[in-house]
Amino acid sequence: MNLAKSPLKVFELAPLAPALVERGESPPDAGPPRRSKIWEFSTHLHCSIIGTCLSTGELRQIMKKLGLAAPDSTDHDLHGAAVGLAGRHDKAAKLLHKALDERHRVAINQFAKATTEADVRSLWHDAVRRGDIPGAYWASLTHPAATRATIRDAFGEVHMLSHLVGAANRADIRRLCELEEANTELRAKLDRQQTAFRDAVITRDATIAELRQALTRQVVAEPVTSGDQSVMQALVADLERRLAAETRRNAALAERLAETKAAAAEQRASREAEQRENAALRRELELVEASLPSGSAKGATPAQPRLDGKTLLYVGGHPHQVAHLRGVAEAAGAGFLHHDGGVEHHLNLLAGLASQADLVVFPVDCISHHAAQVAKQLCRQAQKQFIPLRSASVTSLLAALRRPDVAGLAEAAD
Repeated sequence: MNLAKSPLKVFELAPLAPALVERGESPPDAGPPRRSKIWEFSTHLHCSIIGTCLSTGELRQIMKKLGLAAPDSTDHDLHGAAVGLAGRHDKAAKLLHKALDERHRVAINQFAKATTEADVRSLWHDAVRRGDIPGAYWASLTHPAATRATIRDAFGEVHMLSHLVGAANRADIRRLCELEEANTELRAKLDRQQTAFRDAVITRDATIAELRQALTRQVVAEPVTSGDQSVMQALVADLERRLAAETRRNAALAERLAETKAAAAEQRASREAEQRENAALRRELELVEASLPSGSAKGATPAQPRLDGKTLLYVGGHPHQVAHLRGVAEAAGAGFLHHDGGVEHHLNLLAGLASQADLVVFPVDCISHHAAQVAKQLCRQAQKQFIPLRSASVTSLLAALRRPDVAGLAEAAD
């Protein structure tokens, strides 16, 4: 079949998609409409609800209560089991629903003020702009006013977010690969220039030596007479001019060679820095792909870093990313504290927060020099670990939590 010549057909989604939610019939005197239960949703939604609205640590605790979390169970195993349990109207599904309600009580209370589908959509879009996805997703799906279209739109946005995260990191990797190729070409060009300069210097020195030898031979072979005096003086003057010109050319070549070497060293340092950044971005991309829903990542998911019972203090960063950073810390089982580095929070508050933390991290590209120095000094005084992050991105925090010394922090406590 020639797909290039076949016209694309437009299908209506409504008649193709299964019912996304099926609420039971309410008696006439049952009062106002109630929120949907997790077992009333289509199985197409359970994967996104479990993966988005519950952290891996919370899900593991729930599965332990149900006696379904074996010691060697991976996060992917538990996710798959929970998705299967969510569609059954039994004790397991009720426990999952209760855990989701307790986890996102604040968002549910905010959405409770909505009375129409338009109000629910407005609250959902505001939450997406803030980056506060998990609670708003659960609250909007279960809201009494949520229609099939509302639920489908919210599911679509959550589904696409996972693709956008991976695409953004892949764009960074592609950009760094292009820079590496450009650096390789520049290095080859500099090597060629250095070779040409070296050959020019060798040729100049050989020419000077030949001229001196020729002058010496002529002086020895032809004794100077009064008639040849003027000719000899002209020859010497010409040779001196040529020697001076070659000397100036030598100095210019030496200066250009020094500049070329300095440029080569600068390019080499820049290339090495980009290679380090490239390696860091590759590691962070692997972490992001491993953290995507099970259908998006290839291969086995690495073990989630665990910091159960520990508290992480994040200093600096961007305000709109705090919710994502908190989610990463809580997914690792750690408590999360934040100080903006002196933008709105006074630096005097940093000492109290640092005293509560077991680990302090701060992004070097989004924190003032003074705030970073204060954080380091407080950690050294209290003999607590601190980690400067490469950037204020969520993936930089993920990479830091997977460091062996951070993993050892939890093991030392045990």
